[in-house]
Amino acid sequence: MAGVTFDAGGLIALDRRDRRVLVLLARAQETRTRITVPATALAQAIRQPERQALLARLVRQPTTDVVTLDRVDATSVGRLLAASETSDVVDAHVVICARRAHQRIVTSDPGDLRRLDPTVEVVPV
Repeated sequence: MAGVTFDAGGLIALDRRDRRVLVLLARAQETRTRITVPATALAQAIRQPERQALLARLVRQPTTDVVTLDRVDATSVGRLLAASETSDVVDAHVVICARRAHQRIVTSDPGDLRRLDPTVEVVPV
């Protein structure tokens, strides 16, 4: 496994202790696989960090990369939104991060991500 990128739905599934996500993360930890969390997706998912222990633990792991929306990514997001004629900045940032890391996306809404990039590989939760 090359690792996975989480969208907000995937992070919420983790927070709800979805078995599929827990198993995926256990396997990733065993193999020291990289996990990517776009900061924009984290912002959508995190509401009460003091009560979201699994999510807080995930973003503190040494194998987790929390990726900011910097100038370069913001430009790539804007171009992707224009090309796909969509408007969800967070979903586009997730796709940009997953592409760059060559990772599948853990998501609760694969349709939205495939509108941005029909070739994106998803792990539905």
